[in-house]
Amino acid sequence: MYANECQDSPKVERNARVIDMRSDTFSLPTEKMRHAMAEAVVGDDVFQEDPTVNALQKRAAELFGKESALLVSSGTMGNLISVLVHCRERGSEAIVGDKCHIFKYEQGGISQFGGVHVKAIPTLADGTFLLEDIVTSIRTDDIHFPRTKVLCLENTHNGCGGKVLPLAYLDKVTAFARANGIPAIHMDGARIFNAAIALKVPVSRLVQNVDSVTFCLSKGLCAPVGSVIVGTTSFVAEARRVRKALGGGMRQAGHLAAAGLVALEEMVDRLEEDHRRAHHFARSIAALQSPFFTADVTATHSNMVRIEFPTDHVTAEVFCKRVGSVTDAEERDLGQTFVVVRLFPVGKNAARAVICNNLTDADVQMAISKISYYADELKN
Repeated sequence: MYANECQDSPKVERNARVIDMRSDTFSLPTEKMRHAMAEAVVGDDVFQEDPTVNALQKRAAELFGKESALLVSSGTMGNLISVLVHCRERGSEAIVGDKCHIFKYEQGGISQFGGVHVKAIPTLADGTFLLEDIVTSIRTDDIHFPRTKVLCLENTHNGCGGKVLPLAYLDKVTAFARANGIPAIHMDGARIFNAAIALKVPVSRLVQNVDSVTFCLSKGLCAPVGSVIVGTTSFVAEARRVRKALGGGMRQAGHLAAAGLVALEEMVDRLEEDHRRAHHFARSIAALQSPFFTADVTATHSNMVRIEFPTDHVTAEVFCKRVGSVTDAEERDLGQTFVVVRLFPVGKNAARAVICNNLTDADVQMAISKISYYADELKN
């Protein structure tokens, strides 16, 4: 019997314990963040008179070893603004990876709003590019071609399962881009603090050779809203203008920035706990030795675990639906101890589990037990 032909139909969650591993975007602000937001001293940020926003931007610039920073509403807005600033000239082209967030999940915004032409090159399984693919994508000075203006990197790489770009590769690819005349390098660093924690280096080390970077205060850092663009003073001045044109002037944004300050001061080091739990989760799934699904422990670099489905017997959609529900048999076997596990399918043959501050060791263990129960169910 195939997995989608189970005799016991999935039920509504009822009183089940919900373990939500779909994304770290579901992370909740801490009590200290909530208090800081309520007590924040604010002003008008469009006039650059919000002291809490200014403090956040100053702290971000210091951490990243850059001159200036700018609070924006989201990572997508940060990437859009950054590319638009680098590609102010009409007829510009951005080199991006074919699995990167900018290319796949931002609605083609750099083309839609900026008229920027995109050259997508193959992304390897570890989130890197072949240097020869970069060099063959750089446009020569020909009236038929757009002009190459920016190379976009991503770290950690969401589409590749939270992969961390190695320091040696970052040094090599940025030097290569400079040597071959690419004017600017932008880093989509939505989860760059995860990369820094994994590599045990300051975040400034990861971006020392890039011109701009966007990072998220939400996701693993648990702030409710906000991302930050970091770069030179002149770059950020232009970014501020583009932010205004996009409707990104948020006025008394200090209430959001206050949570961001707590995130930077208190939530970065604890990302190591998310990584530890993710590795334990991956090892436990692999140890089940199911012929229908597994997790690659060596490919788990940060807080994301990619579950692979090597056969057509169980697809990612079927797997996510089953572990996200409770059957009659499960209720009979487990009584009131059953749980549902929410995972995110990323295609027919893979699903994603993401660990964040919402989850405890006990939550992760319950998720493992749930998946183990399903593995036994598939044997019958």
